[in-house]
Amino acid sequence: MDMAVSIAAARPVTRRYDGRRVRRGALIVCFLAPSLAIFLLYRVAPLGWNLWLSFEHWSPLRAAHWAGADQYMDMLDDDVFSQALRNTLIFMAAAPVAIAAALGLSLLVNSDLKWASVYRTIVFLSYPLMTVAVGIIWRWMYDPRGGLINYVLRWSGLIDRPIAFLESDVWSLPCVILADFWQVLGFYMIVLLTGLQSIPPHLYEAARIDGAPAWARFLRITLPLLRPSLFLCAVIGMLNSFTAFDLVYIMTQGGPDHATELLITYIYRTGFGQTRFDYAAALTIVQFALLLVLTWLAHRAAGRNAGALS
Repeated sequence: MDMAVSIAAARPVTRRYDGRRVRRGALIVCFLAPSLAIFLLYRVAPLGWNLWLSFEHWSPLRAAHWAGADQYMDMLDDDVFSQALRNTLIFMAAAPVAIAAALGLSLLVNSDLKWASVYRTIVFLSYPLMTVAVGIIWRWMYDPRGGLINYVLRWSGLIDRPIAFLESDVWSLPCVILADFWQVLGFYMIVLLTGLQSIPPHLYEAARIDGAPAWARFLRITLPLLRPSLFLCAVIGMLNSFTAFDLVYIMTQGGPDHATELLITYIYRTGFGQTRFDYAAALTIVQFALLLVLTWLAHRAAGRNAGALS
């Protein structure tokens, strides 16, 4: 009897065909395949083609030939590229100001303030607007002839003559940043408000019983538990600074004298305005690499698990 049991135990165990698991895997593949195909076709493939094109001299009117790193070396002497890179970084550096303002608003509407839901709706209304519409609205508000801002400034006696905000080398970029600030403020507020409402109330009650003041509760409870929401807003702010093409193009088209030129508008102007698609491809690779580095630095600065959902 013992020998029979030992022989049976020594036999190889054959796994039975699990049809349910196979069908489940096939179903998952069928659901993921369209999205994965679109991602590979419209994201990965264009990026790979841009990388290859950035090492060539290529134009629709002539045959391609190898250029090596010539496109990247040309950027070192390109003053417009330096200006566009500087403007993009300034645009991105303004995002923490918008996030801080949104945090203050979210704390305000999360309190026992009367009509808090109404204020929350009013602030958020700017975000669903199309960026083209936002650009047209703010371009009219900055207009020196009939714009609202110049009218208010003249009516209040602060200025004697209208200011051409979008035609000034000094004021044009801050004006575009302010328009973007106005549009994304509501989105940041909703993200941070969601994070605030997910914080367990008993933590505040325990801190209040222990005699912790309001500023200590904010620094020791609110900010640490809001880190994922703040990290999300920071990443979106960085992405927005690299993709704010439509707002800049509608308001200033990158002018005056490249004062509001961003990397994304310079890429468009180089590729489709000057038909230098090889140089535009190199600019695209530089922008993508810069975005990866900045996102990684933000992730390290906020903590390695800052993007975790729980």
